[in-house]
Amino acid sequence: MDPVLFVALAALITALATGLGALPFAVWRTMTPRTVSVCNGIAAGLMLAASFSLLQEGNAQSPSYTILGLVGGLLFIAISHRIISRHKEFHIGAVQGANAIKMLMIVGIMTLHSAAEGVGVGVAFAGGDNLGEFITAAIAVHNIPEGLAIALVLVPRGATVWQAAGWSVFSSLPQPILAVPAFLFVTVFAPFLPVGLGLAAGAMIWMTMSELIPEALEDATSPMIASAVTMSIAGMLVFELMLRAM
Repeated sequence: MDPVLFVALAALITALATGLGALPFAVWRTMTPRTVSVCNGIAAGLMLAASFSLLQEGNAQSPSYTILGLVGGLLFIAISHRIISRHKEFHIGAVQGANAIKMLMIVGIMTLHSAAEGVGVGVAFAGGDNLGEFITAAIAVHNIPEGLAIALVLVPRGATVWQAAGWSVFSSLPQPILAVPAFLFVTVFAPFLPVGLGLAAGAMIWMTMSELIPEALEDATSPMIASAVTMSIAGMLVFELMLRAM
């Protein structure tokens, strides 16, 4: 198979895997306000754990570029939130107002995250087939809990399971789009990878602390939300350890 086509197909598989994260909601349909708060706490933990991984990976390549990206991600998401919040009539389908804004932001942030991962896939394949295949498999499996994090935010706010799955896949489309250019022009893309990792981490941390955790505390106690955040971080880290051991 043509190497470029192979890279594109491998990255597409990683994007489709993100949609699997919404599947638990095909069974779990009814939610109390407390359950919604816990879902926000779990999503916050998953996003924080993903941010830790992004920063660790970026730091290993270039600490200064990673810090630059982290601050850039903070500024980008804070400014974007201020601009979007001015449009009170903003809606996604039947969802309007603050809930629609949160849905847009979580999808946007995870899309930014996926862009960095797409570059990572392309750079990995340029470094050798075995490395590329391993990185692709790891990202595909890693995308499932990220899809769950998106669904945990979207479904309680009125999105259907299939809409959540669709938005999850959509958020990962930068992976197949950017993997091929990164594979073909690795010397151009590779230096910017730490910046992209930092950008995604900064945006995810801001979203977690500014939106998800405060909302989680509305209908659940702080010890309950702290436990949900901590356990979801622990679960994500165990998940990553299992991936590395494979």
